[in-house]
Amino acid sequence: IDANMTYIGGFWNLLNPYALVSGLAFLAIFTLHGAAFLSLKLDEPILDRAFTAARRIWPATLVVGFFAFGVGYFITDMYERLGVNPGLVPISAGAAMLAAGWFIRKKQGGWAFVMSGICIAFSSITFFVGLFPRLMVSSLNPDWSLTIYNASSSPYTLKVLTIIAAIFLPLVLLYQGWSYYVFRGRVTRDSKLEY
Repeated sequence: IDANMTYIGGFWNLLNPYALVSGLAFLAIFTLHGAAFLSLKLDEPILDRAFTAARRIWPATLVVGFFAFGVGYFITDMYERLGVNPGLVPISAGAAMLAAGWFIRKKQGGWAFVMSGICIAFSSITFFVGLFPRLMVSSLNPDWSLTIYNASSSPYTLKVLTIIAAIFLPLVLLYQGWSYYVFRGRVTRDSKLEY
């Protein structure tokens, strides 16, 4: 990002080691989260396959997740102001990941799903806390980084978007609730498939 707040790099500049490791970490945690969700929706014999997949994915997710945090902590400047103590949020993300693995071993898919969801939320919060108030960091000059202050829209635009969100967000939530209600329950061998 240059002084005019314009991205001047190419596509390959986006593929730095931190971005790749973080992408692998989020791919792993979302794959684990999906396996935990499948354990809620499936019945025997496919249920065992979902738990087997989750048990195989969990160690890799743990290693890649901690490696991504370490890369972010030691290679980038995201957590400089935190010092040695990373804070409660990333520790909670790690604890939730450990708990998800424990619940997967106990074949408690609901709790594994909740814990992997908490890990996703706290990992995202950790990332944004580390960046704050920056949104995109300039590799040319830290003063040229996009921040929440120099990249925000005008007050009028923010007001209009707030009104639009107040109207449509409840509709989206109602639709999601209805969708989960329609597709509630487990898929069993005797389930009648209708299209």
